[in-house]
Amino acid sequence: MKRAVAINGSPHNGGIVSQALDTACDAARRAGFTVERFDLFDMHIAPCRGCMRCRPEAGCALPEDDAHRLCEAIRRADLIVIATPTYWANMPGMLKTAFDRIVTTFMGESPAGIPQPRLKGRRAIVIAACSAPRLFDILTGQSRGAIRAVGRILRTGGVRTRSLSISGTSRLAGRLPECSGRRICSLTEAVCAKIRK
Repeated sequence: MKRAVAINGSPHNGGIVSQALDTACDAARRAGFTVERFDLFDMHIAPCRGCMRCRPEAGCALPEDDAHRLCEAIRRADLIVIATPTYWANMPGMLKTAFDRIVTTFMGESPAGIPQPRLKGRRAIVIAACSAPRLFDILTGQSRGAIRAVGRILRTGGVRTRSLSISGTSRLAGRLPECSGRRICSLTEAVCAKIRK
């Protein structure tokens, strides 16, 4: 059975980002994937200390916490789905903290220190939500910035990434629009079909 790991980068469980992730998870389950979900703001993930001991050990040297669980789930996954709010055209700090801690899940190093991807052939979906109205979002690159930041990390690991954004969330009364739900389902179904080939 194919596996998906779903990562919620929003502090608002039940909010639009969380609903978008639920929609993608449901679509992945319908495609026959098992889904393991992580709500980052409910987890204990200590910040990276920059000790660099993870490089030779291929794993974080800090005391065991939820970052280690997340790391193992990503290693086992065929599909990674990340839903994130947009904070200043970027991902929120909690998501960045998680990525900092699990860097060796995505990349290793050659003896010469050249980064080497560890998740080649995996696929990912990045969903970014932005409170700014659509036109402002497009003109200033708000959600595009969040997608670019998350995508850069995934691509460093060799992960093929697809994305979509949802603008104007502050005016949506806490509900994921049906059109966004359909787009998320279609994208998830298409990516799952490619993985199953």
